[in-house]
Amino acid sequence: MSKAKSLGFSPDRLARIDRFLQEKYVAPGRLPCAQFLLARAGETVHQSVLGQQDPERGVALAEDTVFRIYSMTKPVTSVALMQLVEEGLIALDDPVARHIPEWANLGVFQAGVGPYMTTPPARPMQVADLLRHTSGLTYGFQNRTNVDAAYRKLNLDAIFDGLDLDGMIQALSKLPLEFSPGEAWNYSVSTDVVGYLVQKVSGQPLAQALQERIFDPLKMTDTGFSVREDQRARFAACYEALPGGGKRLQDDPTTSPFLGAPRLYSGGGGLVSTAADYMRFARMLLNGGELEGARILAPKTIRLMATNHLPGGGDLTQHSRSLFSESTNAGVGFGLGFAVVFDPPKTLIPCSQGEFYWGGMASTAFWVDPVEQVTAVFMTQLIPSSTYPVRRELRTLVYSALMESNA
Repeated sequence: MSKAKSLGFSPDRLARIDRFLQEKYVAPGRLPCAQFLLARAGETVHQSVLGQQDPERGVALAEDTVFRIYSMTKPVTSVALMQLVEEGLIALDDPVARHIPEWANLGVFQAGVGPYMTTPPARPMQVADLLRHTSGLTYGFQNRTNVDAAYRKLNLDAIFDGLDLDGMIQALSKLPLEFSPGEAWNYSVSTDVVGYLVQKVSGQPLAQALQERIFDPLKMTDTGFSVREDQRARFAACYEALPGGGKRLQDDPTTSPFLGAPRLYSGGGGLVSTAADYMRFARMLLNGGELEGARILAPKTIRLMATNHLPGGGDLTQHSRSLFSESTNAGVGFGLGFAVVFDPPKTLIPCSQGEFYWGGMASTAFWVDPVEQVTAVFMTQLIPSSTYPVRRELRTLVYSALMESNA
């Protein structure tokens, strides 16, 4: 009996995944490459390794290719902060201004392009607001409001050519909030601020804190804020989808700024990693905070993170003010670091109650399904992540191959 079959999957149906990715995305050139790693109860069920990590030079994709994971950095940084919560060094209901005194008088935008007319928030921003993106902060790339424009002017989203972490915090102290904390959900630099709190509360630079608290214990040997010399031959090219179809090279792996240290150590989007490394992180989450004897968080903490924290228990359709695509909204809330499914029928795809997940700007994604004991990691390099619905399609293909369900 094959490993897949013994773990409750149909090998024939799993084979559809490779055919689908190859015929729809890789062969036509829509995606430069596609790596998909699927596990159940910690055992690998299926892996797809398709296309080229560097099409310009004809370098084939490999199992250990290094990818920019962008916003898949957010769950990692959130876990690091929750470790500090467990240690009693910071609390979820702490006012953020207790740890960032410069933010004590942040106002809510009413009008203006600077100076701004503001009103006091209905309540202070709490640490939990940063983890669940209900802080009132934003991203400049959203191009919706005067506050977004102010972020763009200050280059607040930039990892390599903008401000450093301290500078970003100081700049944000002079800008208004989009809304009063807790009133809505807005994808934002919140997790970069979480990274700042990790750094300040732990007393370690963010990169060192993540290395010692998460990467070393989990043996995530290929994850970090830059590409090491010994990783360069494995670093993938990143592409950008063109409005009329096709794609262009967005970041050449031989000249990428990721080859050097960033200016902003971005807890919201600065990491590179491999599918195998991120799978170890996902398995730790599935196991309630532990992997192979390394205890990262307690089970109760993981459950708290993987519970919907949006106001009134609503979903992202009701509360989101963002232009974003790391999640499908209906039936999906947001926990402390990732999206959480709480009403599976509303999603209109096969999934489980309590499944949690997130993705990155270059179309990468992961999910953790505690009901079916499934973890999945998808890697490619195409910006923006809204270009194709490949993440939803992969869920359908995976659960169509699951023959022995725990639900």
